[in-house]
Amino acid sequence: MKIAILGGTGQVGTLLARAFHKESHEVIVFGRQSPKPALWRVERWNPANVADWSDKLDGLDVIVNLAGRSVNCRYTPQNREEILQSRVESVRAVGQAISNARRPPRVWLQASTATIYAHTYDAPNDEVSGVIGGTEPDAPDTWRFSIDVATAWEKAFDEIPARETRKVKLRSAMTMSPDHGGIFDTLLALVRRGLGGKSGDGRQYVSWIHEVDFIQAIYFLIEHDDMVGAVNLASPNPLPNREFMAGLRRAWGANIGLPSTKWMLEIGAVFLRTETELILKSRRVTPGRLLSEGFSFAYPDWQVAARELCERWKAGGQGALS
Repeated sequence: MKIAILGGTGQVGTLLARAFHKESHEVIVFGRQSPKPALWRVERWNPANVADWSDKLDGLDVIVNLAGRSVNCRYTPQNREEILQSRVESVRAVGQAISNARRPPRVWLQASTATIYAHTYDAPNDEVSGVIGGTEPDAPDTWRFSIDVATAWEKAFDEIPARETRKVKLRSAMTMSPDHGGIFDTLLALVRRGLGGKSGDGRQYVSWIHEVDFIQAIYFLIEHDDMVGAVNLASPNPLPNREFMAGLRRAWGANIGLPSTKWMLEIGAVFLRTETELILKSRRVTPGRLLSEGFSFAYPDWQVAARELCERWKAGGQGALS
């Protein structure tokens, strides 16, 4: 296959490019910054200048659009605007490029987020019964902003009339791989320093997916022509933060993990220039559509996944499919 990954220079894009390249697919990664050396083709792009790069999308089999400014920052007015516009503008740019193509791609996989669902400790959110967030009575303003971004992102995607291209929205949970700088690497650093206890009251659910399952789910979505619309990419077994961190400590062999209270997290978020939503919002998301279509998870349970990830981190932190 010929596959383009837009906004593909980050952790998730690198996981996909590495996996596609290993399987001998032709991969083109597009990023905003000057390209770094890679085993696959890397191009620079700017969503505002579609004419400069749209011809490179002609004749593709698959487009994966991951573009969007990182949400790992303080939600200042300027950052909020950049987070929102970077996502909406990239979707519209890809849609324009597809409409200009003589041979449009067969499938367009568009990044979204599991954060679109409501903060909940109760029933899990799947694609059918899940509740879209934003109206929770006690939700901070920053949490409502994240929902606004996610819904605007998906709305822009839904409005693109790509008649010859199948469209899928990837409502992804945190993708766990041992690569340097990823979310697993960050969480493991806390455990290694004795700080890997519960965050806040520890009741908030953590939704996650092992990189092997994430990659195989992408292949599954490419191959199954009946899969359209929103799809949750998450393990079928989310679990509360206290259990999630305890499982990671066991996998690493750490006996102690100091907890972080809510006020400690708030202070730390200011110094780290991020938001506590990334830690404190309860994301209880399950992959209803993948399971109903027969997708089989290699790592459905966190304890087994955490042990495998720790072993590879110790071996050098390289991805499973490198």
